[in-house]
Amino acid sequence: MSTVWGWALPVGVGLAAWWLGGLVPVIGAPVLGIIFGLVIGQVAGQPAAWKAGTQFHAKRVLQASIVLLGAGMSLAQIAAIGGVGLPVMLGTIVVAVAAGHALTRVLKVDHETGLLVTYGTTICGASAIATMSQVIKARAAAIAVSIAVIVLYNVIAALGFPALGMAFGFTPETFGLWAGTAVNDTSSVVAAATSFDAQLIAAGAVVGGATASAYAVVVKLTRTLMLIPLAVFQQWLGARHLGAEERGATPWWRMVPAFLLWFLAAAALRTLGIIPEVADPWLKLAAHLGTTIAMTAVGMSSSLRAIREAGWRPLALGGILWVLIAVTALGLQAVTGQLVFVG
Repeated sequence: MSTVWGWALPVGVGLAAWWLGGLVPVIGAPVLGIIFGLVIGQVAGQPAAWKAGTQFHAKRVLQASIVLLGAGMSLAQIAAIGGVGLPVMLGTIVVAVAAGHALTRVLKVDHETGLLVTYGTTICGASAIATMSQVIKARAAAIAVSIAVIVLYNVIAALGFPALGMAFGFTPETFGLWAGTAVNDTSSVVAAATSFDAQLIAAGAVVGGATASAYAVVVKLTRTLMLIPLAVFQQWLGARHLGAEERGATPWWRMVPAFLLWFLAAAALRTLGIIPEVADPWLKLAAHLGTTIAMTAVGMSSSLRAIREAGWRPLALGGILWVLIAVTALGLQAVTGQLVFVG
């Protein structure tokens, strides 16, 4: 009977976290799921009989959810912003990934945790951590630590970015590009941009063009697609550390995880219209729910002792990278003429 709990608890607790996440979008359901899972894992002591169920949810359900995210994204969304925001996005990605690898060594952060914090901060928070954890086959403890780092800065960004945007006098497009680039998780991007729109309306300073929330979502979805080349890059980087004989026997296409190919194929089908637009809400719902269940299973498989032992270093890594991305994004927006203020 105890084996059943490893299969049932992630689903039941994940559903509860998903419902509560809708009430607290700043935190988000996946984060609540991993928190609840952590509590259950510590109280129950992580029984060996649960392992088969929790591993299935943490890996297979997670991979399926990532593919569903691709099915809900059109590759044409990149063209929707006319490529205008790409220099800012690509520039911050290069800076953040390079800095993240260097800072992981300087701060002596665990390698897996450092990678997950770097990609989570650079791309899209929990979704990037979920994807990259599969690519590097990260331990549950590393995933839990990186999620904890991301949620801290998500909350700070969701609360602080709108105030900064209003203080600087940003237009909706300027704020949307900045938030979509510099705020870690998609849920917090939406929360920050929606709050900024509301504050603009309240101040009577609304200008023509796209709302901050609409622009930020497009930027964030476009940025999320960068997971594909970065995942391939990380696979290649990992293969470099193999022995010469083993590396030589590994074809390049083996460095691309199968679920990422399915992700790309699903996005292509969405672009071609084979997956209809009317299915988008259901795809997003299924992907969000699946990710929440998977993150609950990850939490159940994790140890709070490992998180405590991680110490201040992962938090410092995430904080430095977050500030670096925010500042770099504003600098690149200024250079490309996209740092516009309400007149």
